[in-house]
Amino acid sequence: MESKSLASKIGLVLGPVLFIIFQFIVQPEGMSESGRSVLACTLWVATWWTTEAIPMAATSLLPIVILPLTGGAQIDTVTAAYGNKILFLYMGGFIIAIAMEKWNLHKRIALTIISWVGTNSRGIVLGFIIATAFLSMWISNTATSLMMVTIGIALISQLGGIIDKSDMPDKVKLKANLGKALMLSIAYAASIGGMGTLIGTPTNVVFSAIAQQLFDVEISFALWMAFAMPLVVVLLTILWWYMVRVAYPLPKKPLAGGRKQIEDDLKELGKMSWEEKAVFAVFTLTAFSWITSSFLLKKVLPGLDDTIIAMSGALALFLVPAKSEANKMVMDWESAVKLPWGIIVLFGGGLALAAGFQESGLAEWIGQQMSLLEGVNLLLLIFIVALMLNFLTEVTSNVATASIMLPILAALSQSIGVHPFGPMIAATLAASCAFMLPIATPPNAIVFSFGHVEMKDMIRKGFALNLASTVLITLSVYFLMELVLGIDLSVNPF
Repeated sequence: MESKSLASKIGLVLGPVLFIIFQFIVQPEGMSESGRSVLACTLWVATWWTTEAIPMAATSLLPIVILPLTGGAQIDTVTAAYGNKILFLYMGGFIIAIAMEKWNLHKRIALTIISWVGTNSRGIVLGFIIATAFLSMWISNTATSLMMVTIGIALISQLGGIIDKSDMPDKVKLKANLGKALMLSIAYAASIGGMGTLIGTPTNVVFSAIAQQLFDVEISFALWMAFAMPLVVVLLTILWWYMVRVAYPLPKKPLAGGRKQIEDDLKELGKMSWEEKAVFAVFTLTAFSWITSSFLLKKVLPGLDDTIIAMSGALALFLVPAKSEANKMVMDWESAVKLPWGIIVLFGGGLALAAGFQESGLAEWIGQQMSLLEGVNLLLLIFIVALMLNFLTEVTSNVATASIMLPILAALSQSIGVHPFGPMIAATLAASCAFMLPIATPPNAIVFSFGHVEMKDMIRKGFALNLASTVLITLSVYFLMELVLGIDLSVNPF
C-alpha cells in the first residue's frame, strides 16, 4: 500500500508538470498548437490514470476542462464523446446483466453448464471454464469470477473430502493441483470469455467507439463475434489443456461427488422463478437480435442498430412485473443504478482524447513521425503491438491503456499505409490477456485473494499463457480478418 501511495503522490505532481512542459516549453517541430495542447492533456491524464493519483473516473473528466481552455478541441466535440452511442450499448447490456445477477439467473446458468460437463477432475475444470467464459461474454468479468470462485471454493472443499477417502495416490498433491487449476482457470476464462462479444469487456467497447469516431465504421455485434469467437474457443481449449495436462496434471478418474455437489447447489436454487424466466427471455431475445440484426432484422427496421437493441432489452425489464414482489418490476432503478458509472466516464474520457487527436491534427503528426516503420513486416508489427499491450496491461488499466494507444496505432497504421484495424484489434484483444499478476485484472485479484493460488503460480502459469495468447492473437488478426471480415490488412482504405 505504501508504494501505491507514493506512486499516487508522485503522479499527482508529475501529471501537471508534464502538462506545463509540453504545453508551454517543448515545441515539437511540425506539431500544431492545438496538437501540442492535446498531447499535454493526454500526458496529464495518462499519468493520473496509471498512478491513480485521484480516482480514474475523476481523471477522465479532465479533458472537458483542459482541451477547450487550451484550444485542443471545441467543448462541443469533447462533451459529445461522453454521450457516444457505444456507451449506451454497454449501459443497456449491463442493465440486463444486473437483472441476471439480481434474480440469480447467472448462477443457475453456470451450475447447469458445469453439471453437463463435469464428471471427473478434468471435466469439472472444463465445466468451470465454459461456464465462466460464457457468462463473461454477457456480464462483467468481475461479477462472473466472484460468483464462480464462490462456487469453486465450495466444490473444492467437497472434493477434498472425497479425495481423502479415495484410493488415489498422492492425495495432497492432487487436492492442491485441483484447487490451483480450478481457481486459475476461472480467472483466465473470465478474461478470455469477455473478448468474445462487444459488451464482454470494456476494451472492446473502446475499440468500437474509436473505430466509429475516427473512421465512421460501425463494428456490429455479429461481426465482432464472427471474428473473435474462433480465437476465444482456441484460447479456452489451450487454457484447459494447459491447466489439466501441463501446469497441474489431473487424472481422468471420475469424481462422483463433484457432480453431486453441483446437483445439490442446483436443487437449492429450486425451480426457475417467473422473474428468472422473464430475464432469460429478454436476454435470449436481445442476444438473438444482436447476432441477426445485420442480415435479418435490418431488412424490416433499417434504422436498427446494436445500441437500440441493448436499450430495448433493458427497458423491457422495467415493464415486466415481478410476481414475488408486489407492485415491483423485474428491474427497478435501485438495482439499475449499480451500473459501473466510473467505467462509463472512463470510456468518455478516452473518446474525448481520441477526438482531440483527430481534430487537432496530432494523430496525423504522430503518424508522420512513425514513417520510419514503413515497409516493416506486417505480421511482425502486429506481433509487437500485441506483445507490448499484453505485458503493459499487467501493470496498467487495460481500458485506460487502450484509450490512449488506439488513436496512436490508428495514426501509425495510416502513415505506413496499412489497415488500422489490424494493429488496433490486436491491441484491443491483447489488453484482455494479462494473466501474470493479481493487479492486472479484477478476476486475477479475486482468485488470488481466496488463497488457493500463490504469486509464483500466477506469474509462471500466466507468463506461458501471455505468450500463447500473443501468438494466437497475432495469427488471428493476420489471417482471420481478411477471411471473416473481408479486410485486406496491407491496404489503408481511409
